[in-house]
Amino acid sequence: MLFVSVGCILPISFTWFLACLFFGQTSEMMSIKWKGIVVIYENILVEKRGNVALITLNRPKALNALSPDLMRELSSAVDILEPDSTVGCLVVTGSEKAFAAGADIKEMKTKSYMDVYMSDFITAEWERIARCRKPVIAAVAGYALGGGCELAMMCDFILAAENAKFGQPEINLGIIPGAGGTQRLPRFVGKSKAMEMALLGQARIMDANEAERSGLVSRIVPLNELVDEAVSTGQKIADLSQPIVMMAKESVNRAYETTLNEGIRFERRLFHSAFSTEDQKEGMSAFSEKRKPKFKNK
Repeated sequence: MLFVSVGCILPISFTWFLACLFFGQTSEMMSIKWKGIVVIYENILVEKRGNVALITLNRPKALNALSPDLMRELSSAVDILEPDSTVGCLVVTGSEKAFAAGADIKEMKTKSYMDVYMSDFITAEWERIARCRKPVIAAVAGYALGGGCELAMMCDFILAAENAKFGQPEINLGIIPGAGGTQRLPRFVGKSKAMEMALLGQARIMDANEAERSGLVSRIVPLNELVDEAVSTGQKIADLSQPIVMMAKESVNRAYETTLNEGIRFERRLFHSAFSTEDQKEGMSAFSEKRKPKFKNK
């Protein structure tokens, strides 16, 4: 077996020593086993709880600022977890103080137009969460600002702790949101609030209660229960038929991309196609027989 760390492959004995030296021991909290390789991450923690993959952003000294390395690791984790048949849902969270306080400004400040254009900055790494076919829940506590707010909005829905704060302060840095803030935020909270947040930046932060009222947040959860509730919610989703869950997610997302008539047509075709699955037969049979269904994801 080999270990992969920071983009390189090292012999297991040496990497095991490094892992023990820095982390105390190797565990699922810092790695994923994939095709005979253990991938070790420096900026995220990955843990499997039941059929839910919990990804924790882990740059506490930088309030989980979304550096390129962190986003590459996050994309890598999703690449590995999405095809894993034992994972039915993903949860992305941060610390109690900050989900993510934004992109890493120190790494961005010297970039030129050609740097960001030629590297396709943001698009190359950040959009992986939005493209995940399996459900992704954002469990947000503390600050979700700039890129942090945008990352949360890329997830399928947001559970927020009472101390959660959302904002798009990019304008205070002489730029605009670049990871969907001007596009996704109006779809959640409406044009007026989104425009105010984009134009005022750090002077217009939305707290958890307003975020829930506005539709940005699905519901508010006590801080000390946030992660457990997110994982519990994810497990309830994971217990269902994975292909049918994917259909439901795809259909809801299509509502934001097309007209009502075309969206209903798309929904109807997926609804019809569900009748070709074994899980549809099992689900309806279990309902008729008053028992719990045993889905096979077929």
